[in-house]
Amino acid sequence: MKKKAWVISINMGYGHQRTAYALKDLAVRKKIINANDYKEIPSKDRVIWESSRKFYEFVSRFKKAPIIGNLIFSLFDKTQKINDFYPKKDESACGFNHKGTYSLFEKDWGKDLIKRLSSKDKRPFVSTFFTPAFMAEELKYPGDIYCVVCDADISRSWAPLKPKKSKIKYFAPNKRTVERLRSYGVKKENVFLTGYPLPMENIGKNREILKEDVKKRIINLDPLGNYRRHYKGLIKEKLGTLPLKSDHPLTIMFAVGGAGAQKEIGVEVLRQLRNNLVNKEIKIILVAGIKENIKEYFEREIKKLNISEFVKETKLVEIIYEKDFGKYFDSFNKALRKTDILWTKPSELSFYSALGLPIIIAPTIGSQEEFNRHWLLRSGFGIEQENIDYTKEWLFDLLKDGQLAEIAMEGFIEGEQMGVLKIKKIIEK
Repeated sequence: MKKKAWVISINMGYGHQRTAYALKDLAVRKKIINANDYKEIPSKDRVIWESSRKFYEFVSRFKKAPIIGNLIFSLFDKTQKINDFYPKKDESACGFNHKGTYSLFEKDWGKDLIKRLSSKDKRPFVSTFFTPAFMAEELKYPGDIYCVVCDADISRSWAPLKPKKSKIKYFAPNKRTVERLRSYGVKKENVFLTGYPLPMENIGKNREILKEDVKKRIINLDPLGNYRRHYKGLIKEKLGTLPLKSDHPLTIMFAVGGAGAQKEIGVEVLRQLRNNLVNKEIKIILVAGIKENIKEYFEREIKKLNISEFVKETKLVEIIYEKDFGKYFDSFNKALRKTDILWTKPSELSFYSALGLPIIIAPTIGSQEEFNRHWLLRSGFGIEQENIDYTKEWLFDLLKDGQLAEIAMEGFIEGEQMGVLKIKKIIEK
């Protein structure tokens, strides 16, 4: 890309950062700018962003509190509610919260950021969160403004206050978000169906990296060969000849969300499959992200299971933890290449099903994830987590039947992998 773009994100959770990181090659000096945490951000701007982040993380964790936890979370969740898609209707009218956000722009929230990025060459402004895109438009950023959607369905909050007059262009991950944006009043010519931007280091320019990884994954996901016998023609057409064996043991990755919710599920998976680990039948990767307290929690629980020395010797349990986002995403993407099953709540990671990764869907947190869950199930890219106390039974039944191999191929064939290249082409054009 001859003219580099400003790639903007926020470091609140992993979703927007992960999306931006996939676009790093489009960015000036390959650097992602965090609208809520750049080097010289004014203190008044930081306070507004921080109050929002702390409240979200508190509510996400507090949800587990008896009775009152669910009540408080449900009240918060209403502010980001996604209405039923049918019957189709005009939903361009915005709510009180939206107007409140725009009132902060009138008080110069974001003015410092937009002023710093405004330049004579009018670089494209690409944001993976809607608020910086709104800032750019309201504070008269001179270049093109783009917003990358990172969920399978979205609330009205993603669209501008006055969508029919807005110049913000959207990169949509699927058809549903295209239709949602249109129902929110965004002009047809301002919405592009690109797919979600997945990491190119896991794909390759011509999908050569991805195909090799999926070949080995299918071997692990179909140990008895049931799927391969029934669909050998399809496999030959889409992947070519499979190897005789995989280059890694059956590997399950459990990814914790940005607020640290559901870390207990990862430990319970470890507990349920402890004997399989000791017998060297599987490998488990626990993703702590950039949260040191989550890493330490995993380490304590591993010790309680009396497998610390075993883990040290065999490396069949791995914890992914890094101190910053960039190193974390690098480690995560590298580990994905030898991962066979991704177990996580339905966040932006739902789109990683297009890498031929069957998703085991952990319980949702909030209506946004409920819609991502629905998309995964409807698309055939994921399957819901069953009773975790019987993981050893239902998980290995899925493997014996070849169902997880079938889900992996469905994601690989039907999912969109080239979102980054499509976004790059549109920006250049």
